[in-house]
Amino acid sequence: MSSRPATLGQLRESGWRSVPVKEEIRANAVRRIAAGDPLFEHVLGYEDTVMPQLENALLAGHDVIFLGERGQAKTRIIRSLVGLLDEWMPVVAGSEINDDPYHPVSRHARELVRERGDDTPIEWVHREDRYGEKLATPDTSIADLIGEVDPIKVAEGRYLSDELTLHYGLVPRTNRGIFAINELPDLAERIQVGLLNVLEERDVQIRGYKIRLPLDVILFASANPDDYTNRGRIITPLKDRFGSQIRTHYPLETSTEVAIMRQEAAPLSIGDVEVRVPRFMEDVVATFSHLARQSSNVNQRSGVSVRLSVANVEVLAANAVRRSLRSGDRTVVPRVCDLGALAASTAGKVEIESLEEGRDGQIIENLLRSAVLGVFKERVSQGEVREVLSAFEEGLTVNTGEDIAAAELAAVIDRVPNLRASVLGLTDGDESVGAVASAVEFILEGLHLSKRLNKDSSGTRATYRGRS
Repeated sequence: MSSRPATLGQLRESGWRSVPVKEEIRANAVRRIAAGDPLFEHVLGYEDTVMPQLENALLAGHDVIFLGERGQAKTRIIRSLVGLLDEWMPVVAGSEINDDPYHPVSRHARELVRERGDDTPIEWVHREDRYGEKLATPDTSIADLIGEVDPIKVAEGRYLSDELTLHYGLVPRTNRGIFAINELPDLAERIQVGLLNVLEERDVQIRGYKIRLPLDVILFASANPDDYTNRGRIITPLKDRFGSQIRTHYPLETSTEVAIMRQEAAPLSIGDVEVRVPRFMEDVVATFSHLARQSSNVNQRSGVSVRLSVANVEVLAANAVRRSLRSGDRTVVPRVCDLGALAASTAGKVEIESLEEGRDGQIIENLLRSAVLGVFKERVSQGEVREVLSAFEEGLTVNTGEDIAAAELAAVIDRVPNLRASVLGLTDGDESVGAVASAVEFILEGLHLSKRLNKDSSGTRATYRGRS
């Protein structure tokens, strides 16, 4: 920072050029797109859908509204756009609204430049400080967004007509930057009117002051489609002023959902206990969310957030750790018996629609069974397990449950050698006790759900046996 210009004169000599924020974002976006780099990291599943629309909007210099259900990374996308701003930007020292040294708009900056000329002191603002955000709530006021008279400044002796008595709101304070409004329909309609000038004339008007404060700001907003009719609506003139409306969506493939789970889930290992979640169990969690998004028993208007998958894989790992604390295992792998813990992490994230009271748990359990069966049919060769059934028809029984040690379950492949190929196919060759035990229990549950084995359950215990 010491090498950067410190006065207006030095800034002119450096050759720095002032450009509108939309042009600044466009130029940086062009460089990334031309280089084949993503606009930002850590947003998965939108490469062929949302991203091309967003790139078009940025290249066109549009204000954008993201429309989508909860948990579709709308806010994350908006916040990530800060990375398309230049890292540092000069402002007039002491300016509350990031005044451009070449074109100051506030009275403080105008008077400072007029008095000091080329000696006007310059400060440098990092791009992270050029982002403003407001969660729209019914009590949000024009003063919050645009500004209001500051009674403290009036009490200090200034006249009400003095522009210096103004307290600028969030939008002016984000001048030459990005401003975001989350859940825009929740904003009262009379407050939405206050944004019309921001999006069209690019200025704000504060109370009865004879000032027209020109702003250089790009506006992003997010909204849930259901909000248009339930919690509120976006007034038509405001919708008309957004250049682009981009619809977001949930992951289209379970592989994308799994990638998001791995990225977002909290560390799964606790203390000196290491947790390894096998891919087929991750697939079960992801498939469960996908099935919930298609279920007539789940309210689709409220959506099934990706947060459900993240919370479920965390609880799955937590239950496995709890199991290991009793057995003393230092490395633990989640098993089918741990899936029952997902009811608690699911109940608060989906809205069950049922004609009968108290069926929520049964609906969640049925979705889990369908997820296990779907992954079983996809991941396990039905020809390989056909020979396994003969051992059960000859009287073999296998006990599973939280109190059954992994070593006891893993020993089943010694009693049923034909099971080994299917197990190693699931574990990708991992022959550790925990991985083998998890795969064995998964295969047994899959055979039961496909009606080829019987299962007797009592509490957390279960016994698998032949059907004859």
